[in-house]
Amino acid sequence: MIAAPEIPTDFTLLQESETHFSSDTDFEDIEGKNQKQGKGKTCKKGKKGPAEKGKSGNGGGKPGGPNRMNGHHQQNGVENMMLFEVVKMGKSAMQSVVDDWIESYKHDRDIALLDLINFFIQCSGCKGVVTAEMFRHMQNSEIIRKMTEEFDEDSGDYPLTMAGPQWKKFKSSFCEFIGVLVRQCQYSIIYDEYMMDTVISLLTGLSDSQVRAFRHTSTLAAMKLMTALVNVALNLSINMDNTQRQYEAERNKIIGKRANDRLELLLQKRKELQENQDEIENMMNAIFKGVFVHRYRDAIAEIRAICIEEIGIWMKMYSDAFLNDSYLKYVGWTMHDKQGEVRLKCLTALQGLYYNKELNSKLELFTSRFKDRIVSMTLDKEYDVAVQAIKLLTLVLQSSEEVLTAEDCENVYHLVYSAHRPVAVAAGEFLYKKLFSRRDPEDDGILKRRGRQSPNANLVKTLVFFFLESELHEHAAYLVDSMWDCATDLLKDWECMNSLLLEEPLNGEEPLTDRQESALIEIMLCTIRQAAECHPPVGRGTGKRVLTAKEKKTQLDDRTKITELFAVALPQLLAKYSVDAEKVTNLLQLPQYFDLEIYTTGRLEKHLDALLRQIRDIVEKHTDIDVLEACSKTYHALCNEEFTIFNRVDIARSQLIDELADKFNRLLEDFLQEGEEPDEDDAYQVLSTLKRITAFHNAHDLSRWDLFGCNYKLLKTGIENGDMPEQIVIHALQCTHYVILWQLAKITESSSTKEDLLRLKKQMRVFCQICQHYLTNVNTAVKEQAFTILCDVLMIFSHQIMTGGRDMLEPLVYTPDSSLQSELLSFILDHVFIDQDDDNNSADGQQDDEASKIEALHKRRNLLAAFCKLIVYTVVEMNTAADIFKQYMKYYNDYGDIIKETMSKTRQIDKIQCAKTLILSLQQLFNEMIQENGYNFDRSSPTFSGIKELARRFALTFGLDQLKTREAIAMLHKDGIEFAFKEPNPQGESHPPLNLAFLDILSEFSSKLLRQDKRTVYVYLEKFMTFQMSLRREDVWLPLMSYRNSLLAGGDDDTMSVISGISSRGSTVRNKKTKPATGKRKVPEAEESSSSDSMWMNREQTMHTPVMMQTPQLTSTIMREPKRLRPEENYMGVYPMQPEHHQAPLDYKQQEEAARQQQERAAMNYVKLRTNLQHAIRRGTSLMEDDEEPIVEDVMMSSEGRIEDLNEGMDFDTMDIDLPPSKNRRERTELKPDFFDPASIMDESLVQNYTGNNKLQQPSRGQYSKASWESWTAWWNLEDGYIFLQYCCSVNLFLL
Repeated sequence: MIAAPEIPTDFTLLQESETHFSSDTDFEDIEGKNQKQGKGKTCKKGKKGPAEKGKSGNGGGKPGGPNRMNGHHQQNGVENMMLFEVVKMGKSAMQSVVDDWIESYKHDRDIALLDLINFFIQCSGCKGVVTAEMFRHMQNSEIIRKMTEEFDEDSGDYPLTMAGPQWKKFKSSFCEFIGVLVRQCQYSIIYDEYMMDTVISLLTGLSDSQVRAFRHTSTLAAMKLMTALVNVALNLSINMDNTQRQYEAERNKIIGKRANDRLELLLQKRKELQENQDEIENMMNAIFKGVFVHRYRDAIAEIRAICIEEIGIWMKMYSDAFLNDSYLKYVGWTMHDKQGEVRLKCLTALQGLYYNKELNSKLELFTSRFKDRIVSMTLDKEYDVAVQAIKLLTLVLQSSEEVLTAEDCENVYHLVYSAHRPVAVAAGEFLYKKLFSRRDPEDDGILKRRGRQSPNANLVKTLVFFFLESELHEHAAYLVDSMWDCATDLLKDWECMNSLLLEEPLNGEEPLTDRQESALIEIMLCTIRQAAECHPPVGRGTGKRVLTAKEKKTQLDDRTKITELFAVALPQLLAKYSVDAEKVTNLLQLPQYFDLEIYTTGRLEKHLDALLRQIRDIVEKHTDIDVLEACSKTYHALCNEEFTIFNRVDIARSQLIDELADKFNRLLEDFLQEGEEPDEDDAYQVLSTLKRITAFHNAHDLSRWDLFGCNYKLLKTGIENGDMPEQIVIHALQCTHYVILWQLAKITESSSTKEDLLRLKKQMRVFCQICQHYLTNVNTAVKEQAFTILCDVLMIFSHQIMTGGRDMLEPLVYTPDSSLQSELLSFILDHVFIDQDDDNNSADGQQDDEASKIEALHKRRNLLAAFCKLIVYTVVEMNTAADIFKQYMKYYNDYGDIIKETMSKTRQIDKIQCAKTLILSLQQLFNEMIQENGYNFDRSSPTFSGIKELARRFALTFGLDQLKTREAIAMLHKDGIEFAFKEPNPQGESHPPLNLAFLDILSEFSSKLLRQDKRTVYVYLEKFMTFQMSLRREDVWLPLMSYRNSLLAGGDDDTMSVISGISSRGSTVRNKKTKPATGKRKVPEAEESSSSDSMWMNREQTMHTPVMMQTPQLTSTIMREPKRLRPEENYMGVYPMQPEHHQAPLDYKQQEEAARQQQERAAMNYVKLRTNLQHAIRRGTSLMEDDEEPIVEDVMMSSEGRIEDLNEGMDFDTMDIDLPPSKNRRERTELKPDFFDPASIMDESLVQNYTGNNKLQQPSRGQYSKASWESWTAWWNLEDGYIFLQYCCSVNLFLL
């Protein structure tokens, strides 16, 4: 237990609020013999209340008795254990800890209260201790101010925010302690007008502190104290009602049986309960007005969240007193909070209220006032908030369906298609509750019916109608996934869905339309996929999770059910919808989710044969690519060697391929006959057969049919004649590609002969030549197909093919020559980097809507990505990327992410070559500008400015680590300088080189050079300069001067950036999770001087020292105590002062050299000062925005941006807590005055400012002598950017 050191045993307090115990109180009457029915005595005579249990026989002894040592309790055998330590450990039973404190309070309430006060101080992270002397003679405001001065922690962390296992449960233990304390004291101690008065006054004062730790901890304690008091008030209300009923029952008895003594006893008990309730109301009023009303709009989100969470508990726990508009308005206002965690607390608090339907009548006004806000929160940027808003609307819907309009519901409906699964699931539950959970009374009699007559039939139709009306027909899988958890029985009723598709409608029933049948088949497929795979669709999950044993069993049961039903029904469905491509495509995917063993165990072979016949018929009827690929995948799923049905399916597949191959060879021979013009009929037959073969070759190895030869003939004839239909060429290219890939797979997986490798190599080389020829085809679709396949082949047969120990494939490696690389690059420039209008014109006028434009852009992005892969994997030369990189700014919206990723990958491969490629792209743009505008262009033109902006963007991609990119940046400058001086001016050396303006672009990269590298680059630049160039000052020479200055003036930038960066970080209060650094990094003085001297040795111009500014008077709040710096690090370097001691005379030249160096250093320091001021003034108040967790801050949120009309229909005045009256309750008297005066907590005349835990009081000039004042102003330094900014703002000076 906490106790003040050396407290005398006869210590007493003489405060006005003290109430001495009389002989008839529990504290004096230990045995309870003289107990009277006084305040707080609701138990029977002679029986101890809960607060008195465990009291030993010598409980009335002094603190130095057997149960105490040095004023501290011995609890669980631990001596001198403080309350804070016990709660922090969290191992002891909290009730025993509280009972020990209560016993201490009964012995000496002053020492016990001192322990409790110090407990709250220490829980705030303060190391200060409130002594008995302070407690006796100082007001709460003075004590808090004293504790604030002693708040000397190095970091801003405090127990409620600290990380680590020992602090993990501190908050729960802290809250539990307060709750148990009130519960154990609820019968007597809280009514003594001393303990609760002191605690509430202390917590109220602490909650108004500028120190965040005090404010956060005390607010949490006050809110938990209020919650405990609400529980006490609720119990008192129940007891009063019970007493009233007993009294009325006794009074209604006939006079002969009426017990007057009992009536008098009940009246007395009711009076005592009423008095206790009045006192509880006063306490709650004090906390509510003194803490909640101020802290629910605190600047710290955690504090606001605590207040809202607790008021939700009060309204739910004691709805008669708190569930009214006077308290609900605080929750409604806070739903507009800027922080998601606060909005989340509002919604969870309201969920607890709307869940109880008995409270709906009290929420009507609130619902009508804030319903629109709740609906809008379903689109909250914080997904957790959006989820809880949807769940709250679901509860509102259950309480009253009339509250939400159709528009409100539609705002939630579309969220079932959200990519964020929790949001979609919550919206799915809302949708199910609204449209699917209601059953007609007539359905009760047909619950046992199945199929079309089942009660789910109408619900399935409703689901189809909703899906069609949502107009998002490609996302049925997301709709199914959203409703999977809440409507599993409905979505798994495949028998009903099958009946709706196959059976005829009943009498009077409206049949499904063709569009509705398509939607039902798609939904049915999605439900089957979800049941068989047990994971959400793409984009809704982070990956396949491990299924539990129960989930695996459910999955197996569902697959069995699916197979047994659709093994029989699928052939019938295919027969019915065989001509509908969309329906057939979806139906053919069902066998992928079958348990194929059931075909054998269930003796369903005849249905398998029927299925194979239907698939064969579909292949013969359709030429649609999607249908043919679905048939191919179905054969692939059924041709599983693990099952006995493999032979049956393999025979059917081989027969089909044989027929297709023979037909193709026959048709091709007739089609390619010389001297005959192929008609459209022959072309169609060839194309349809080629489509079928290509679709099957995608999933099946058709190598034994030798398809390469016939496709080669077809493609070669197309090159020679030039009149081959484009679709035939496209599918022939694709089919040949599959042939090569299947041969490569066979060679890789099994041992192959040298002849196989040579044959594949020859076929691959010939195929690449064919694709290269088709790059120049007149048809865009053919060129795009050839380009895509060529990029894939080059990628597959690159040097990467030998990775993984496959050195035997080295003969297959193919590197494209320069001509092929140029053709690929030209294709990209001609077909990717084009305007949208040009693309529309080239696409035969078919792209006339927004969807087609998006599709065209997607296609172009794929083409660019295919070529960029060749660059990244060094299949083509990296310098070819220059033509890609130079488009970065112009096509940033369309391809910016692809180009940026390509830059990143190429830099990882070779930093230097990547840098040379970047500068090459800038040179190309510069040359293009010269060709267009000539050498006498305007450097302020948009074209030149665009090139400079691109260079700036390139520079940003190098990151902040200059050491990693040092060589690359140096090489970039070398190439840039050489390019600038490459073309001399024909008019002579007196005129600038033709490309000199490129140095202006190159200067964008100067900031990425290290200081020593800037010198090196500068020396390299001088090799290209003549003496006359260095003397030129005309405008045409400005790029050279600008570039030279970027290499010279920035020579000290890296040191400056390190110091200022550390300073700015040090000047902000540390993050609550980060341990701050104990010191700043300093550049050695010798290094600084030598660097400056060598840097400025060859400067042609000198910077004059600025006139010294008068040191203004400090008027701003000092945020932290500046660290004293060495003389060379403060303003003394900028404004030299006369030394106080004399030095020996120096040689005149040495003096002149020293003066010149000092002048140059002063000039550089002045530049630094100006730079700091520019950054400070540009950033303005945003400097403090990085300080996320300040300890000293404005504790109130800004009133700006408050929503309008919040108080419409609401009472803004803060109400006194008035508990609801019981039956025949007497008139209420005026509430007692508050126990505290919030205005007296902080005396403004004594307010000081604290940053972290360091305090610094600003002196006035009149308090100090001139020397002292100069010493104070010398604390200024260049590193304290924040302090200097505050000064600038305070005196309203714009120094620049």
